[in-house]
Amino acid sequence: MVRAKVWILKKHFEGFPTHSNFELQEVELPALKNGEVLLESVFFSVDPYMRIYSKLYMKEGEAMIGSQVAKVLESKNAAYPVGAFAVSNSGWKSHFISDGKGLLLMFPSWPEKLPRSLALGTIGMPGLTAYFGLFEICRMKPGETVLINAAAGAVGTAAGQIAKIHGCKVVGCAGSDEKVAYLKSIGFDEAFNYKTVSLKEALQKASPDGYDCYFDNVGGEFSSVVLEQMKTFGRIAVCGAISLYNDVVPQKGPYVQTHMILKQLCMEGFVFSRWENRREEGLKQLLKWVEEGKIKCHEHITEGFFNMPAAFMGMLKGENIGKAIVKA
Repeated sequence: MVRAKVWILKKHFEGFPTHSNFELQEVELPALKNGEVLLESVFFSVDPYMRIYSKLYMKEGEAMIGSQVAKVLESKNAAYPVGAFAVSNSGWKSHFISDGKGLLLMFPSWPEKLPRSLALGTIGMPGLTAYFGLFEICRMKPGETVLINAAAGAVGTAAGQIAKIHGCKVVGCAGSDEKVAYLKSIGFDEAFNYKTVSLKEALQKASPDGYDCYFDNVGGEFSSVVLEQMKTFGRIAVCGAISLYNDVVPQKGPYVQTHMILKQLCMEGFVFSRWENRREEGLKQLLKWVEEGKIKCHEHITEGFFNMPAAFMGMLKGENIGKAIVKA
């Protein structure tokens, strides 16, 4: 029998998460039934959406949500042979059993030079979020100016580089000088530390004519300022609102009516799974760009399954550049 380690949500978060909100448990997994596979998690993803999802949908005592790259250890399902790697949304578990539903086999031709953890980042959900957010929601066109906040994160870095590939001018906002330097190193035309400048002045300086597209990962008062800088007929993809996730008292959201009406803006929230039927298309294109060196991938790796809570909290504090990953 295999004993699996599982991180559960012991107590709902009140404000910013602490170690006391989590508990590590062990469970004994049963023998496999026909059609089932036993998997061992190799890499885990920690993402901002986990914070708001846990608040809205999780019950205390449930395993923390999240995705992983896992290796098949034992199989009674011909579609998932022993030794194969798959992406799963099975939560913070060292081992788990699956009937195959929800498992996504990694490309059999996955390049040896690329770490499999990229299937949780640029060649996975964050990359697909950037891809569909820009092409389907922002409907960006070559020559346009694209603004991205939280630009040094997993989605932001992918979005900025995809926009550059498409021939756009790209402006990024991040929370440290180190992150700003990184954004410039991967091709952002303009980047600034929003913590050390006047946001309105920095936005105007970076693009005096305004912005055609705004890829929003932050929300709140930040977006109130950005809306003033949008061009007529601008498009806004609302991907996240990380500035609000840990608030006990809700912030005032962006005051949108005047600018939305007079500038005839289009603002739309989305999640990448809307285009689930086009997942393979997106992944193949992202993989191609990564292999060609057109998209550079940076990972912030935390070693050890025992450090899952610390990695999660560090990501929420913005300690990572690029994708936050835990290596089991």
